[in-house]
Amino acid sequence: MIKLSLTPLIAAAALISSGCALTQAQGEAGIPAPATLYESVVIDSNSRQPVSLEYVADALSKADVVIVGEYHGHPGSHLLQTRLLKHLHNQNPHITLTLEQFNLDHQSDLDDYLAGETGEAEMIEDTNAWDNYRGSYRPIVEYARNHNLPVIAANAPAQTVRCVGRIGPAYLNALPDNQRQQLPAHPFLDTPAYRENFIEAISGSHGSNDPAISERMASVYKAQLLRDNTMASRILQARKNHPGHQVLHLTGTFHSEESLGTVALLKKRAPELSVVVLSPVFWVAEEASPSLESQLGKGNFLYLIQPLPKEYRDPDRQNKAMKQRFSGRSETHCTTE
Repeated sequence: MIKLSLTPLIAAAALISSGCALTQAQGEAGIPAPATLYESVVIDSNSRQPVSLEYVADALSKADVVIVGEYHGHPGSHLLQTRLLKHLHNQNPHITLTLEQFNLDHQSDLDDYLAGETGEAEMIEDTNAWDNYRGSYRPIVEYARNHNLPVIAANAPAQTVRCVGRIGPAYLNALPDNQRQQLPAHPFLDTPAYRENFIEAISGSHGSNDPAISERMASVYKAQLLRDNTMASRILQARKNHPGHQVLHLTGTFHSEESLGTVALLKKRAPELSVVVLSPVFWVAEEASPSLESQLGKGNFLYLIQPLPKEYRDPDRQNKAMKQRFSGRSETHCTTE
């Protein structure tokens, strides 16, 4: 039995997973700013011009996999995702939705809801759905349910991810065979650029020169890789189970932007696939740096959204809230043989 306090590192990793640790881009001349938090302005990274969602859907008609990065809980992200699914489905009835927001060990619970065997509250409880499910993911899941589109729980089991983050990859050796077989054969496949981004995002505030912290950061990064490899594996399995379907995958933007994370692993595993990425960029109405030009590598399309209100201005209150948010996870017991 190993117990390890990783609250700061786990918190940082969670922020990265949600995209919250990324730089906010500012507006510049000629690019319209979203008028409300619900709205977005989509930019074609090739032409650098605003385009409609109808244009995007037409451009994506031949893509095998469409990945929409999000800032978890941002209404602009979630409205765009649902509208994009509608447009894609209008031109192609064969769409499969894969979601980071549900863990693969709850696929049967999600299927029960989609089949009408349970109610929404039961599904939320049974799948341990995210707290913001009703406000963020209900519309897109309901669209899929109402049109009989497959919905795939794409993330790794939460308990497994937490324990890998605490004690490292060896934790997988302790899993029962049926649980291990649900995970990718190579769960920690990596790409150097992704690792660099991850370490850079965390090390600035968590002292990467401390050997103990560096060791724990390595385990947290392995947990991040487990998520990405699992999502890539689930997307490929979805295409196998539903031949000819286009896959629309929703995930935190850190997992997909710059074609890293899940995207890079998909390309490693199945280089023949056509994968297109839409990435969010925070945008305000005045000119400032960084420019749109510096953001273009984040995706084939960018969608500009308003920044969310700052959660805390008092650092002490922020730290206290973060500790409370992750305190329950510290009670998880992880064992290895």
